[in-house]
Amino acid sequence: MSMHKMQIPGGPMSGLVASAVEYLVDAGQRSILFLDIMRRRGDQYREHVAQTAPHVLQYAAELIMDGRQLAEPVNYALVRIVPPDNVEIDMNRRPFVVVDPRAGHGPGIGGFKADSEIGVAMKAGHPCYFIGFLPDPMPGQTIERIARAEAIFIEKVMSLHPDADGKPCVIGNCQAGWAVMILASLRPELFGPLIIAGAPLAYWAGVHGKYPMRYSGGLLGGSWLTALTSDLGAGKFDGAWLVQNFENQNPSNTLWTKQYNVYSKVDTEADRYLEFERWWGGHVNLNAEEIQFIVDELFVGNNLAAGNIEMSDGRKVDLRNIRSPIVVFCSEGDNITPPQQALHWILDCYADVDEIRAYGQTIVYTVHQNIGHLGIFVSGGVAKKEHAEFSSNIDLIDVLPPGLYEATFEAKDEETASSDLVVGQWVMRCEARTLDDIRAMGGNSPEDERRFATAKRISEINLAAYRKFVQPWLKRMVTPQMAEWAHNMHPLRLQYELFSSQNPFMATVKSLAEKAAEKRKPVAADNPFLAFQEQISKQVVHALDSWRDSQEALSEAMFLSVYGSPALQAAVGIDPTSTPSRRREMSAEHRTMLEKRIAELKSRIGEGGLREAALRALLYVGSARGMVDERSIEALRRVRRDHGGARMSLAEFKLLVREQFFMLLLDREGALAAIPKLLPDDMNVRRAAFEAIEQVLSASADVTGERANRLRQIAGLFGLDTADGSERASNVAPFDPKAKAS
Repeated sequence: MSMHKMQIPGGPMSGLVASAVEYLVDAGQRSILFLDIMRRRGDQYREHVAQTAPHVLQYAAELIMDGRQLAEPVNYALVRIVPPDNVEIDMNRRPFVVVDPRAGHGPGIGGFKADSEIGVAMKAGHPCYFIGFLPDPMPGQTIERIARAEAIFIEKVMSLHPDADGKPCVIGNCQAGWAVMILASLRPELFGPLIIAGAPLAYWAGVHGKYPMRYSGGLLGGSWLTALTSDLGAGKFDGAWLVQNFENQNPSNTLWTKQYNVYSKVDTEADRYLEFERWWGGHVNLNAEEIQFIVDELFVGNNLAAGNIEMSDGRKVDLRNIRSPIVVFCSEGDNITPPQQALHWILDCYADVDEIRAYGQTIVYTVHQNIGHLGIFVSGGVAKKEHAEFSSNIDLIDVLPPGLYEATFEAKDEETASSDLVVGQWVMRCEARTLDDIRAMGGNSPEDERRFATAKRISEINLAAYRKFVQPWLKRMVTPQMAEWAHNMHPLRLQYELFSSQNPFMATVKSLAEKAAEKRKPVAADNPFLAFQEQISKQVVHALDSWRDSQEALSEAMFLSVYGSPALQAAVGIDPTSTPSRRREMSAEHRTMLEKRIAELKSRIGEGGLREAALRALLYVGSARGMVDERSIEALRRVRRDHGGARMSLAEFKLLVREQFFMLLLDREGALAAIPKLLPDDMNVRRAAFEAIEQVLSASADVTGERANRLRQIAGLFGLDTADGSERASNVAPFDPKAKAS
């Protein structure tokens, strides 16, 4: 009976057989097409690495300076990005300079797509420049030499834009972020705002159960392995090892998901996949001195935030020397540079927000909720939102009073107030924060700090032993030919080479792929075998993720146990009972300079005119809200334009904002009481200035609560009472100079 039912045409079993046949045909075709994509990837790789200056920039570029021609040659170059025909550039706007990360991959990631850091900056009207690099370093090239070369590049950009409305905005991605911060601390006069994206500035920082890469140096015994790898490369460090470390953080994506996504969507994913792989496979080299500096000073030593990096001329790198606004962009979904590593340098440098202000620094950070490390620079969504807003509102950031802020974004819609003052599709706000907001993200305990300090000491001991007992004979043994063979045989390179057309078997794949494309029969979306395939894929991902999680948990437990040993800590000179503190005190020289500056500002509280009085009043009322909205800045820009304020340069306006802000901070009552003395006698002029203040304050929200109270105080100071006869002033209480402002 059952056999008879199985033979009924159109029955359940026949439908299943048909589905199976349909799936097998599709799977076979997809397999051939997938292998052909791997062949194309291999050929693309070979073509890319054969280029003299391989990159993945999607824009035409004009060479401005070749670092190889400098007195101290480096493999870096400065190029000008040629804007597309549909993009209009204002040559009087501040230029943007994107510095690419040299972390194993080739250059171009900042301009990888039309919606990129470079793309959105050009759309905002800014001239754009790019600092990239060649695959091989110059002999004798060091991190310090690169910094000096980049300073020359930025000086060149400034010379090309003498009438720009501000100094260059420099973007440093990932490893380029800390390099830009080092340079900005040594040459602060060169920089406008800094945008530091996904950069590990405090490498030890993190929380338990996450971000295991910070344990790697300790688990490997320190940086001796870096020196060994460089020696095996005859003085060069293969960047493919850095890329492999990155891939090891997500084995399910590396071993399965990335390829499976192409296989399962073989008809649509080829171009996107090949575009990304062109950059991902472009591995570059570093000199042994360069990578040793990076590992010893940053990854294992964590010396940048602590101010312990010293240049050849004896100067210490002190991030507190930076005078430009610093924008830090990070993400909770980034397991390579988590928010703690991107932000905890602030805790190492400053005791509180007042100390940030004492150094005249403005720090703005934003934390994305889920984007991964590469998405910070690659994601079109991030470029259209965060990077676009920073590019469009860079002047807002540049004139912010010193302090700590978090940038937040709200989508613009038909209900957005004063939407004509919003530049893009998002409303950007900079909200005042304290160091406790950063501490709330989690971080190291004193016990953790002792563990990392112990790992640093062990690294120094092991490296010294390697250099004394192993390095001399290994350097004599390794020849350039041996190093080149090892370079070519790296697993990450072999995966491209083996599937390229150099492999004679791939010629058959190409022929079969052409036939498969002609007879392509995609499987139906509701095919049960396709659903089974997806389920198998999820199980593979789950298994690999579980394995990764177990390995990460084991790595963390080993690190915490080994380097938490009181005996080991004592043996290397770390007091097991100490409470380490990496924060540095303000130097006596800076404190003396600060006291002189405070005395100077206090003595000038009564100096100035209408401009100083209006800006002081605006800052006083606006500070009650604890945030700055881009609409308020745009309204202020229009007021300046309509009232002749445009004659003041952005730099002059920024200085004026800071001076008035500090005067209010140092002596609020005195600064407010001096306002009437700064105002002209003409009441019409006073009234116009007061209306302009109201216009700016109400651009983003109604003036209510404490802001309204302060505005009434300002009205009294401006003399706008009932005797003046103004309709507005009839509702404003006179200002009592004896009353204490909140």
